[in-house]
Amino acid sequence: MTTMREIVFFDVETTAPSATGRWWLLEFGAILVCPRKLVEVGSYDTLIRPGDLSAVSRRFAGADGADAFRDAPPFEDVAADIFDVLDGRVWAGHNIQRFDCPRIREAFAAIGRPAPEPAGMIDSLNVLAHEFGRRAGDLKMATLASYFGIGKQKHRSLDDARMNLEVLKHCATVLLLESSLPDVLRSESAAAAYSGGAMTRRRAHHLTPATVTSTTTPISKSRTSKPRSFTPAPAPAPAAAEAATPSAATQKISGPCKRDSLGKVVGRAGKEALSTKRATTATATTTPFHMILRHSRAILR
Repeated sequence: MTTMREIVFFDVETTAPSATGRWWLLEFGAILVCPRKLVEVGSYDTLIRPGDLSAVSRRFAGADGADAFRDAPPFEDVAADIFDVLDGRVWAGHNIQRFDCPRIREAFAAIGRPAPEPAGMIDSLNVLAHEFGRRAGDLKMATLASYFGIGKQKHRSLDDARMNLEVLKHCATVLLLESSLPDVLRSESAAAAYSGGAMTRRRAHHLTPATVTSTTTPISKSRTSKPRSFTPAPAPAPAAAEAATPSAATQKISGPCKRDSLGKVVGRAGKEALSTKRATTATATTTPFHMILRHSRAILR
């Protein structure tokens, strides 16, 4: 029986890309998580000295700027440790497919070493976009953490990896509860998120206040399940009833009448003549063949 290895949630912090498109790693942080219990069983983090200290922003290093990284090890000194943490495990993180994974592979390529390979990958950005939707506003980690009251994102690798795990736990719990009682717990905004019509700030700006308010009301049972009782369908309107009754044009014409050479009715007594004339005008009829023949004989005479 194969033992399932831990899931590794990781995050990297980098400089902004240089003019040549080079990214420098500044920090790597990871936690090892038991896949059966979703608890942290180990962690690793390190600062990394970039090849260009001037590329370090004050936002990341604080008032000390690049001085905070002068004593940090270069990437080649920690590459073996990072390789051991990542290689052969399931990788998990927020937007790692587009950002973190390429930066890791670029850093290993820069020192001429093979990059670690995952046994599988869980990008929480893609998972939440498909399952949870934009009910929190957007899918940034800071927004999701604020939505669940977890705290403020610190933009430090180890802290962000731990926050990512907590966000996934909260989202999974909400989805599990909603799936157990969808008629009661799932709101219209959540239903829109499942169908790809999630409420965004831009869409909400164009809606009236009444419309925006209605998106937070629970879905009625009649939308998702068969009600126990129902109201009988209302009786058809008089207009519909009249339409169902054969009109005068479809009834057989009886009584004496006068016809011209084409066989058309030219005279009729009383109200019956008037009603028949209106019905004939309103309804298109096909001239019988024997009437056409009679008209042709009249012309030849």
